[in-house]
Amino acid sequence: MAILPILTAPHPRLTKMSRPVERFDRALAELAENMLETMYAANGIGLAAPQVDVHQRVVVMDLHQEDEPPAPQILVNPEVLQAGAETATMSEGCLSVPEAYEEVERPARVTVRYQDLAGVTHTRECTGLEAVCWQHEIDHLDGVLFVDHLNRLKRDRIIQRLVKEKRLARRARDRAVRPAA
Repeated sequence: MAILPILTAPHPRLTKMSRPVERFDRALAELAENMLETMYAANGIGLAAPQVDVHQRVVVMDLHQEDEPPAPQILVNPEVLQAGAETATMSEGCLSVPEAYEEVERPARVTVRYQDLAGVTHTRECTGLEAVCWQHEIDHLDGVLFVDHLNRLKRDRIIQRLVKEKRLARRARDRAVRPAA
């Protein structure tokens, strides 16, 4: 298994639409294993394939509590079939938008469908954190970040901070590799 690099906003590949998985093979299982390892290493609860620059409809999640054993979920070709009319607002963060947390309003209940690694189709109803996580990760598959649900001012402020941090990190890296005069 390997820890994969996570793309961060405003990387343009994060806005690319992912294609459905058609082959349920060892390569898909390896991708899912690597995504889980990457998600755990980054202390996340969900990770979509586009975040690791793979544009297939694959998501991994683990919503277990600290006092519970890990409960990894691998979701292939996930989709929301139905969203309830009632909404809920929850603070969201994202591994591709580091250190940014904002309140996002989403449907409180969703009916979802996905395939497992063997290609078997499953349907279930989700509420609470699970419903939010499903919607957040499926957004990634459609090229949408949680900040796209915010007003323009909040979104722009977060993206500008990330651009500035990347620029400062690049400058520091460049200084570190230059020989002293």
